[in-house]
Order: sequence, then C-alpha cells, then structure tokens
Amino acid sequence: MPLGLAPEDVDPIITRALQEDLGEAGDITCSAVIPPDVRFMGVMAAREDIVVAGLPLAARVFARLSEDIAFLPEADDGQMVEAGAVLARLEGPAGALLSAERVALNLLQHLSGIATETRRYVEKIAGTGAVLLDTRKTIPGLRKVEKYATRMGGASNHRMGLYDAILIKDNHLAVSGSVHEAVRRARAAGHEQIEVECDTLEQVRQAVQAGADRLLLDNMDPPMLRQALKIIGGRARAEASGGVTLETIRAIAATGVDFISVGRITQSAPAVDIGLDWRRE
Repeated sequence: MPLGLAPEDVDPIITRALQEDLGEAGDITCSAVIPPDVRFMGVMAAREDIVVAGLPLAARVFARLSEDIAFLPEADDGQMVEAGAVLARLEGPAGALLSAERVALNLLQHLSGIATETRRYVEKIAGTGAVLLDTRKTIPGLRKVEKYATRMGGASNHRMGLYDAILIKDNHLAVSGSVHEAVRRARAAGHEQIEVECDTLEQVRQAVQAGADRLLLDNMDPPMLRQALKIIGGRARAEASGGVTLETIRAIAATGVDFISVGRITQSAPAVDIGLDWRRE
C-alpha cells in the first residue's frame, strides 16, 4: 500500500465497486465470448499530460479478480507524465483482466484527475510560501483516497474529518453565541489547537482576542486579507478559503497567508484520460 493508506481504507472501496459492476451474475460478456484459457497482454497509458495517482489501487483491483495477473508499473504515484507515457503493463487471463478493467480505470482516472488539478494550483503559488490545503468536499466514502490524491499533487491535507481537528464555523458561532464563548468551550473540552472561521474583520479581532490558534478567512478578497493579517499580527496562522480559483490563487497567496484551502481540487476535478490497450500474445 502507498504511504498514508492502509488496506482498510482501500479494500472496501474496491469491494463495493466490483460488486456494483459484476452483480450476482458476473461479467456475462466475457463469460460468453472469451475462452477461459486465453491470455492477454495490456498496456495502460496516459492519453494526456497528467499527474499519476492510484496505480497501487488499480493493481489491487486486478489482483482481486485473479492472482495470475501480473501488474508491472512503469510510473510512480505523484509523477507527472506526458501524453503517451506507459503507466503499467499487464499480463494474465483475458477474462479477469477485462472484467477488472473499468473499475481499475475509474479509480485511476478519478484520482489522477485530482492529483493533476491539485498540481496546477500548487504550481500557481510556487515561491509564495503559502501551502495548498484540501477540504472535506469529497465524494462520500472516497475521502481517504481522494485526500491521498491531493498529496500526490503536492497539497497538504486539512483535517480528515470532524473527528481530528477543531474548526469553529459560522453555525457553531451562531449556536454558541459568540466567538469568545465558542473558543472558551473548546478549550474547556481539552482541545489545544483551535481554528475559527471568520467572515468579517470584527470576527478576526474577536478570534485573536479569544486566543484562537488559526483563523480561516472566508471569502475575503486580497485587500481584505491584508487588513485581516494586520489585525492578526502574527498571533495566529491564517488560512484563506472560499471561491479560490486558478485565476485568483496567486494574488491570494501574495497577501502573506499561511494556507489556502481549495474545495475544487476534490469537488470539481475532472477525470483524466487513461487507456488500456490490449495485445494478444
């Protein structure tokens, strides 16, 4: 398994995907037209420039349908490759290979799409010192592998879920009554690192006064971000978020924020084009 992923993160996804595709009857086309003794060699290749993510998952899909399938990668996750680059070579029973093809490609194309889009954002802010973060805007059930893909693209993970970091957002503030009260309650519950979402400069002042460790500056344009950073004065780390695009991220990074979180890299990244071409021995 690649660094940061465990079998329990990946295997249930593969199980559900194969069950969805094969159903109870299995691949009726392969059963009908492919003799069981026929073997094929396949070449998996990029059809556009991409950042690779998900090759170990694709290999695991093929292995699930046959232990006799050899999956030989020729690229690494996190590597940028040009159109035409061979990602892996496969050899084994034709029926099993063809039955696993779509699920393996779906995962590889989706995760490589996220990694590729992430790399575009990372390159836009190169040299600024700002760190690109992902968000919780992920497809339900795929969060860990999608966040793995953002790492392959060069981003850092924000919190994995609601369980591993405190982030006090607008609705939490509305229920708690004030920034100060929300931060006080989080401290009283034993949490040390506390982040507060701020929509206004007044909330920025309140969050700093309350002792928040990090401020999420939501939907602020560069001039407003600079004002917020002056108020913060280095007393907390600053994260810009909301409406960030490839066209705006460089200007946001130039304000001096520590982090920029972008939901688009998981929520809106298009799948890339990867093909699997077959050759008979």
